[in-house]
Amino acid sequence: MSHPTPSWASVRRSERLAGTPVVKRGAHWWLVSPSGFVLASDPAFTGELQRFATALAAADRAVAEIRSQNQAAPKAQP
Repeated sequence: MSHPTPSWASVRRSERLAGTPVVKRGAHWWLVSPSGFVLASDPAFTGELQRFATALAAADRAVAEIRSQNQAAPKAQP
């Protein structure tokens, strides 16, 4: 089975999980460094990565919602 293998040069900082050298390409998690890459295949480890990514996405959505509500709220006049 072929996996989309990342290279250090092809991994943008925005793709990394919270600034770490971990990226998800398709359904696979990869550990990426200047010296190479490793497919993360341990189910316990990849499960934790997935839970962390899900929690981080939920937090980002909550912050975006709060910011949206704050921008929509009328500003108090002194």
